Amino acid sequence: MKVALIGVGQAGGNVTERLARFDANMGFEAVQGALAVNSAEADLQSLQFVDTQLIGADRVNGHGVGADNELGTDVMQSDVQQVLDDLDGRVTSRSEAIVVVAGLGGGTGSGGAPVLVHHLQQIHDIPIYALGILPGRNEGALYQANAGRSLKTLLREADSTLLIDNDAWHEQGESIESAFETINERIAKRVGLLFAAGEAVNGVGESSVTSKTSRTSGGAAAASVVDSSEVINTLRAGGVAALGYASEVASEDSSENITNTMSVARQALLTGTSLPDATTADSALLVIAGQPDAIPRKGVERARRWLEDETGSMQVRGGDFPLDSDRLGALVLLGGAERSDRIEAFMERAREANDAQESEPTDHAEVFADDRLENLF
Repeated sequence: MKVALIGVGQAGGNVTERLARFDANMGFEAVQGALAVNSAEADLQSLQFVDTQLIGADRVNGHGVGADNELGTDVMQSDVQQVLDDLDGRVTSRSEAIVVVAGLGGGTGSGGAPVLVHHLQQIHDIPIYALGILPGRNEGALYQANAGRSLKTLLREADSTLLIDNDAWHEQGESIESAFETINERIAKRVGLLFAAGEAVNGVGESSVTSKTSRTSGGAAAASVVDSSEVINTLRAGGVAALGYASEVASEDSSENITNTMSVARQALLTGTSLPDATTADSALLVIAGQPDAIPRKGVERARRWLEDETGSMQVRGGDFPLDSDRLGALVLLGGAERSDRIEAFMERAREANDAQESEPTDHAEVFADDRLENLF
């Protein structure tokens, strides 16, 4: 799946850099171009693997917008043509999708990403996806409120919004800096594999497209790869998307890998998704990655049928991704996954944080109003 990446804000730029680097290191060539856009010049200077674009210099002088996502929106609206001009040569006739990447809790990414997605939709006839990173439960109320407003707008503008929960992909007890490093690394690997899964890496075989596809019950599959159109069709449901991943060491015996395939598929959905507890979806895609001889057809079909039952969707696609590895991996992509407890809980926190902001007194001097004391002048 050939994609162009645009990272907006600090988190968006860092994740875009990791994704582009992972794709290049693996030799997938799925990322056709990558650009990082920010109003904070210092954040752009730390990026080495992607091109960069400073916006809002006349408003904030390269110092960023803080966590003011309304200012982030204004800055992007003012400079959006500059960003679009910078995309020349990065979005080509080979591009199958554009992905706008942003942390939803901050200022530039939270406010700017929805604006950019809106304008990209006016120009391009390929899907415009958003990859949004939700603030963790322990991050401040301002970040929750920012993310709620940003997500609401992204869902209206983007063809699909892949959400990453900051609480989902890091280890307990990590420092904040270490946690962000872990999260960015895991996003790059999982999303990078998803993009590459639509590419013919190590040869092309048959592709399993829908729940109606039949497979033989024996042995391992030939090099049968998922087509990029299956990723796009899974995301066609729109709304919220989620991505799960898990892997285990593959057995030398293909028949034993039937159990391994079921195991990694279950882990990917039940414990490894970017949105914890997101299992109900309008559509789904199961990709089993590994050595072609190690991927059992029977195991893939069993796992796909299990995924149908678990998600409640009849639009479950399944296929293989030939990869030179001693492990079997499972990627599970869910489309139309907004009916999850995590999303409902997050939006409730965002509403509460927004209400609390609006109810705060605007005249702080009133707190000290006391007729028994006189003003100095």
